[in-house]
Amino acid sequence: MLTKRVPSLTILAMLLATGVASMAAQQQAAPPPPKFKLSTSAYAEGSMIPTQYSCSDPNPASPALTWSNPPANTASFAIILHDSDAAPGKNTMDVTHWIFWNIPATSAQMMGNVKPDATPDGIQQGKNVRGVNGYQPPCPPPGGTAHHYIFEIYALDTKLDLTTGASRADLLKAMDGHVIGKATYVGLFGR
Repeated sequence: MLTKRVPSLTILAMLLATGVASMAAQQQAAPPPPKFKLSTSAYAEGSMIPTQYSCSDPNPASPALTWSNPPANTASFAIILHDSDAAPGKNTMDVTHWIFWNIPATSAQMMGNVKPDATPDGIQQGKNVRGVNGYQPPCPPPGGTAHHYIFEIYALDTKLDLTTGASRADLLKAMDGHVIGKATYVGLFGR
């Protein structure tokens, strides 16, 4: 039985052509979309939170927040601020400082100094660690190390059917199965 041999230069040419075509296709592929991002002009990521946003100020304000590049199918946003270094009563959930949801998908910011019952556009606030709606400023025990305060923004594929005054556990349960994107921003505070 006779078999036809393909010259090794022909094989090499075919391999090179395949590799060049593959590289050209990769170069023409669209770049990945920009990352969903959360920020504030109040302080730099990972830095100390200014006193005016903490319990060390007699009239603390919530910082203004901005976000960009949410997923394309976002229907609403939810935001949680929590202290990852404190777990009261040795629970699995850390300290909740602020929760709010049903932020319109067209929004790209939350104003600063938000009052407990003054959120516009159908935005709803829930209970913080004190059991009241609104912003609870960072307030770790005096003399210890600085705590990490984490803002988390969730892009959701729906608007939530959750009443004002809900708990963080209620919010997390309502969001389950609807999160299509998440971004975080961390600040530190100690007394």
